[in-house]
Amino acid sequence: MEDLKILSKIARLSILEEFEGKKLIDRDEWLKKYPFLAEKRACFVTLKKKNLPRGSNLRGCIGSILPYRPLIDDVIENAKSAAFGDPRFEPLREEEFDEIEIEVSVLTIPEKLEYEDVNDLRNKIRPGVDGVILQLANNQATFLPSVWEELPNFDLFFAHLCLKAGLPGDCLQYHPVIYTYQAIEVKED
Repeated sequence: MEDLKILSKIARLSILEEFEGKKLIDRDEWLKKYPFLAEKRACFVTLKKKNLPRGSNLRGCIGSILPYRPLIDDVIENAKSAAFGDPRFEPLREEEFDEIEIEVSVLTIPEKLEYEDVNDLRNKIRPGVDGVILQLANNQATFLPSVWEELPNFDLFFAHLCLKAGLPGDCLQYHPVIYTYQAIEVKED
């Protein structure tokens, strides 16, 4: 996809719109200039505090797993939700705005990963490449591929993913349904 750097710019402008209380994004203008923004794509918007060590710098992360609206709308809405609606954090304050960096991850369509047991899963998962969705009963969670940077080994990654889903850290023994996807990550300059 061409000129993806604009995605983080759109995300930043959409958050700024909330602080300034006025429209800063001319949707039609952006769509005319960048037609790929009209494609239905799913994305996550991640906010990180600058100058904090990796692992303690997350400030918000919200996204869509499946594409159901134009990419421009997914970026705008997920950026606002990451800044003001992530239940793990207080809403972003205006004085924090310049202290955050924004990353937009555009996702491929998730595909179900068939596996026999934990060892088979270990052999099929590609750390650093695959984002993972884990489902068991009514519980579900996902980690983007970039989470491998903070949880670089399989056991740690999946223990945390199980916990994020509200399950015990050893939930792989119950053979949850696993989907994988990849992401194109766009960081601010």
